[in-house]
Amino acid sequence: MAGETILTRRDGPIATVTLNRPEKLNAMTRPMWRRLGEVVRSLHAADDLRCIVIRGAGGRAFSPGNDISEFSTDRSNPEQAKAYGEILHDTLNALSACRHPTVALIEGVCVGGGLEIAGLCDLRICGESGRFGVPIKQLGLVMAYPELAALRRLVGRSVALEILLEGRIFDAAEAKEKGLVTRVVPDEKVEEEAYAAAARIAEGAPLVARWHKKFADRLEDPAALTAEELDEGYACYATEDFRIGYRAFLAKTKPKFEGR
Repeated sequence: MAGETILTRRDGPIATVTLNRPEKLNAMTRPMWRRLGEVVRSLHAADDLRCIVIRGAGGRAFSPGNDISEFSTDRSNPEQAKAYGEILHDTLNALSACRHPTVALIEGVCVGGGLEIAGLCDLRICGESGRFGVPIKQLGLVMAYPELAALRRLVGRSVALEILLEGRIFDAAEAKEKGLVTRVVPDEKVEEEAYAAAARIAEGAPLVARWHKKFADRLEDPAALTAEELDEGYACYATEDFRIGYRAFLAKTKPKFEGR
């Protein structure tokens, strides 16, 4: 709808979330961060959803990060910055915890907070003209612990520090080399490829996709797996989707999973 800065659309089992400030290259504001978190939590709860695509409006940018104009009104001192950060981190936590697979469709600029949003998606597909970086050193700002933890998890300590200490803006090829993006395609193909990836995800057994996300996240924790956690790796054999998939395999037909 006109005036909304976070748009959502459902196409069957696939949802699209659009950062919608194309006149500002989709720069994030405090209300946008709050609304994005609300939308992601709502989609997380939808049992019939199988994949979420996150993109920027206008085709020129995913997002350049936070709107600098807010610094004078919403982030002019540590107290204001902390309150703003709590909203931002709550949204990043919602993205990280989302049980459904997420795909970032990246066109053009993907910098700062925009890169943080994309970086929390499971797949990150960009065009060849994509531009990446976190140049906050130029503002005299640091990346707070929760944000840095996500970046470090994605690319490792050394690359995370390279990105932050140098503050360079770099191209899609380097972003792929660093592990920031999953796939680089010609600019005119990025939308097609992102939705093709989402369709491939949506065709699979949704419970399996959720389990794989859960297992991958759990393996980031160095604590030993419990017997119950190890047993969960076999719970899929009790699902209707396993029976559907097995029968389809034997019949050489395409399975139609039900998510149960």
